[in-house]
Parts: sequence; C-alpha cells; structure tokens
Amino acid sequence: MACFTLLDDSISHRETIVLKALKKLFKPGNTPAPHQASHIEPAAAPVAPVSTTPAPAAHKVRPDTSQEQHGPKEGRQRQRRQKSRAPKPPVTPWSIDDFVVEPAEGKTRFHDFPLPPSLMRGIQDAGFSYCTPIQAQVLGSTLLGHDAIGRAQTGTGKTAAFLISTITQLLETPPPDERYMGEPRALIIAPTRELVMQIASDAEGLTRHCGLNVMGFVGGMDYDKQLKQLERKYCDILVATPGRLLDFCNRGEVHLDLVEILILDEADRMLDMGFIPQVRQIIRQTPRKGDRQTLLFSATFSDDVMNLSQQWTVEPAIVEIEPERPASENITQKVYAVSGSDKYKLLYNLVTQLELDRVMVFANRKDEVRRIQERLMRDGIDAAQLSGDVPQNKRVRTLENFREGKLRVLVATDVAGRGIHIDGISHVINYTLPDDPEDYVHRIGRTGRAGAKGTSISFAGEDDAFQLPPIEELLGAKLECIPPEEELIKAVPRRQRSAEEKAANDAMEAEQAAAAAANRKRSSGRDSRRPRR
Repeated sequence: MACFTLLDDSISHRETIVLKALKKLFKPGNTPAPHQASHIEPAAAPVAPVSTTPAPAAHKVRPDTSQEQHGPKEGRQRQRRQKSRAPKPPVTPWSIDDFVVEPAEGKTRFHDFPLPPSLMRGIQDAGFSYCTPIQAQVLGSTLLGHDAIGRAQTGTGKTAAFLISTITQLLETPPPDERYMGEPRALIIAPTRELVMQIASDAEGLTRHCGLNVMGFVGGMDYDKQLKQLERKYCDILVATPGRLLDFCNRGEVHLDLVEILILDEADRMLDMGFIPQVRQIIRQTPRKGDRQTLLFSATFSDDVMNLSQQWTVEPAIVEIEPERPASENITQKVYAVSGSDKYKLLYNLVTQLELDRVMVFANRKDEVRRIQERLMRDGIDAAQLSGDVPQNKRVRTLENFREGKLRVLVATDVAGRGIHIDGISHVINYTLPDDPEDYVHRIGRTGRAGAKGTSISFAGEDDAFQLPPIEELLGAKLECIPPEEELIKAVPRRQRSAEEKAANDAMEAEQAAAAAANRKRSSGRDSRRPRR
C-alpha cells in the first residue's frame, strides 16, 4: 500500500483516477463477468425480435466517480415500478416474403442490397419501397466499407441512407470483447438540436427490430436524464450536437475510442455556426481515419468543406445529387412588395382572412421572432416561437403542440427551423428574406412535403428586397413581386383584452421597466467609479 501512496504523489490527477479504478477493479470478487455479444446475427427463419443488448451486470463498466449510492427505499420503488409495467404485446412473426416490392425500370429497391432481415422490416415499417438517388449511390459504396462524402439538399433521403448503412455494418460486425457502458459504436454529429432529435427518431424506427440502442444527446435538456440512459444500457448509435457531446466526453461519461462509424451531417452548417473547432476536438478522440468509416454530408461542396473531407476521410466515394429543381413543384411561391411598417398587418390579415391553421413564419433574428410571436398572441392568434433562446424541453413541447394542431403559427429562426419535419404545414411565410439563398430553399421546404401542395409567401421590404436576385438565381426562375391588396394591409383590429391578459401585460411592462432601471443604475455606478482626468 505504501508503494501505491508514493506513486499517487508523483502522477497526474487523471492517472490517479485510473489507478484508483484499477485498485477497485482487481479487488477480490470484483472480476467482471465475461462479455456477451451485443447483437444476434439475423436467422434465416423468422424469429421474434429479441433485445440483443446484454444486461449491464454482464459487462465491465467504467468506474463511477460520482459516489452515488441508491438506498433500499429507492430499490423497492424501482421494483414496484417494474412490477406495475403493462405486459408486452404479442410479437407478430415476419419474414422478408412479407415485404414485396416489384422490380421497376430505373429504380433501385432496398431488396437489391444485402441488408439484414431485421433492418428490412424496419424499412418496411417506415414505408420505404424504392431507394432515392442518393440512397442508391451511397449504399453502393458505404456497404462495402468505403468512406463517402455526399452533397444533397434536405428532403432527398440522405438521413435514411447513412442510417441504413450504419445499422447494417453494426449488425454484421461483432462488438468488441470488452466494452464500457459509455462507448458508442457509431457516432452521428449534427449542428442543431432539432436535427439531432429527428435523426435519433428515424434511427429508433429503423432499429426497432434490430436490438440496437439509439441515444440522442442535445444541450438545453436535463444532463442527468441523458446520463441515466448510459447507465441503463449500452449505446450502439449516438446522435449528438457538438457542445453537449464534448460535455459528456470531458466528464468522462462518453468515450469515443471504439467508434467504428463517424457521420458528420450538414457540415456546411457546422462551418457557418462555428462548430468546427469543437468537431475537431471530438474527432481527435475517435480512432484514426483509416481505422473507422467516415461519412460526411453537406448541402454544398465549398472549398472549406472539401478541405475538411480530405482531413477526415480516406479515398472517399463522392456522391452528388443535383435536384431537378431546388424548390419542389408542389410549392406555389408568392412575393409581396411591402413596406416594413406594413409587414405585421400583412401577416395578421393573411392568417386570419385565409383562415390558416398550420403556418411557419421565418425571421432572421431572435428578437424579431420574439416580437412577432408576442404580437400574434396579443392579437388572439395561438403562436409559439422557436429560437436558440428557447429551452430545449419547451422546444419539444412546442413542436408537439404544433404537430397536434394546438398552435396555428410557429415563428422560427433558420437555425431552429432547420430539420423540422412536420406534415400538414400549409403555408411558409418569410417575414424577412434570408441572407443565404440556400436558407430560402430550406425554409419553403417545410411545406409541400410527401406529395402535398404547399404555399410560400415572402415579404420583400426596403431592407431585404436586394436578397431576391440571388434567390432567383439559385431557383433558376423569376419570382413575381406584387403589391398586396388593400384588404391585406388594413389595420389590425384592436382586441379587447381580458383582465388576466391585461394583468399579465402590466406585469411584463413593470418587469421590463425594473430591468431597465437596474441597467441604468449599474451603468451610472460604473461611470461614477471612473477616475477623473
């Protein structure tokens, strides 16, 4: 023991933690149970799906440095919760013969690739029959283990392309013999919380019958709740934003040394948002690029994106999908030439006179989003906002309410609105034109989905009308700009507010006045402390 004490005094804090863990690990009776395979190879005959992730007790786990202990009361509560769970529904037998897709000229079926039956069942559940162009090209290379970089717009099916490839590789490759709880085998990095949650949801659907565990980590949500996922089960596919993933890595909860597949989605957006330094830190913790498969996707192939791909991939297959038209033919596009002072009146009258029930409104700045939403609510229109200032748990509730029709209008910034996939959005309104023409395409793509008709309405004012020519150049079409009818820019009727609304408004104004007074006082205090010259 004296030797250990001398050694502890001469090594770093991190090595001390490792040494303590080794002492604990090699105490008598603490030998970990042998590793079990994390999945079962698909059988030829149809079998009931079985969760192939082994129980945590059968695996070696990384030492817990939190010193958290569970008392007997909590253990009894956990047992009662387990006993009260409803019985699982009976499993329906399934075979590949139940998934019939006839060959079609010029189309590629998922049957044409060697995909596991359990994954094929998930593909059928998702309603897929034929591959989109990017899916056919990506799967042709990635299923052979090659790296790939793909250029494709949103809505082309790229998410399903890299998920199907990843799931296939994980099912066909046995996991390491020794595996810690916080070691994902596949890592997907995306720039926004909404996109991470959408990818994780798609992955859960495709892996429903595969016995693989999917986890999504984003900022703005309870860290401890996300941590408990790692404590309960092994992580096969981890989808995360760069900042939250670094939080887990820096605290020693997630370790990336066993990552077999690395996927970077919307690399151009991560460049724009300044995430690349964080992404570099993350990638340095994964195996070398020759020892992992790397897939990179971007809406554009700029010089910066191509430089990143050279650093992170090895002889990648390059897949470029040129959309026939940047904007769907299902979307009717209108542009109103309107002064800035009339924009809100036009928005209000469009929503009320056309009786719109599910509308997305885009603005360029967070303060604009907040003001628009507050004015709509004041004028009796159920609206919510989506921006970086909104906590993640509230964002989730907002999207769910919008999806269920409890909200008429969702006002969002480009970053917050990216990756939102909600069917039934009839209109997209660009309150301000975006600075980047690509964002215009992403915005209007929120409507006209799944073959439905949609309408895009843009307001071109004196401050943003100059953005129209670049948008028209990208679209390859001229957008007719017309003045709104007088009826559409009439004054918003003053609404008699209830006593509760008036009290809430008075309280908000009082709070704002108090905050302004406090700011003036602090500013005055700073001025009084300045030395006189």
